[in-house]
Amino acid sequence: MPQVFPKSMNSLARVVVIGVPLLMGGTGAAIGAFYRSDYTTSRNEIVEQPVPFSHLHHVSQLGIDCRYCHTPVESSAYATIPPTKTCMNCHMQMWVGAELLDPVRTSWTTNVPIQWTKVHNVPHYTYFNHSIHVAKGVGCYSCHGRIDQMSLVFQSKTLLMEWCLNCHRAPENHLRPKSEVFNIAWTPGTEAVTERTTENGKTVDRKYSTVDTDGEKIPPMSQAELGRYLKEKYHVRDATPLTSCSICHR
Repeated sequence: MPQVFPKSMNSLARVVVIGVPLLMGGTGAAIGAFYRSDYTTSRNEIVEQPVPFSHLHHVSQLGIDCRYCHTPVESSAYATIPPTKTCMNCHMQMWVGAELLDPVRTSWTTNVPIQWTKVHNVPHYTYFNHSIHVAKGVGCYSCHGRIDQMSLVFQSKTLLMEWCLNCHRAPENHLRPKSEVFNIAWTPGTEAVTERTTENGKTVDRKYSTVDTDGEKIPPMSQAELGRYLKEKYHVRDATPLTSCSICHR
């Protein structure tokens, strides 16, 4: 019987058998990388605002607490953008003639809110509640990164579902004492407080990382140790209920 295909087809067949799976795998990896990229998620993208508000200046340099501007963050699902009155509490007395603050003064005199552009956007079908995270000891840092060092706000995390699930599967990796939730620069293991006591006639120095909101003195420990302890103390649920669809999709 005469040969139907030339010998060169053997090489072509090998290329197809090996190349097609590699091409498909490479295409899948490329799509996955694109899906997680800054271009798709808007991570690290500076969003233009009516006023270039600097958290670096207000938080790190002036020491203003997050809750001064984001007042309802402990009791509401939303952190909210502060009203113009909050800005004017200070800027009626300082930088009163700065051109940079013209939109703020105009908003104040006309009683028309400043149209800030939202930076951290989750899908409309996703429910996120700030207050429950704060109540369970999840700090601002976990979602917003070092926002206290940002001259202009940008989204430091992907906010993808897989990112949320990574936290919900192991919440102990992100828990901190409630007293340090709004202290973005705080890290576990920091020896911030030293108490000198007398025990059995001897002077003993006790070192503490922080004092929790209930008055408990938290000693320096690793995040793993601290997370396990706080998970029990704050009654944080296990991964199974925390990864249920109904937690975020209602």
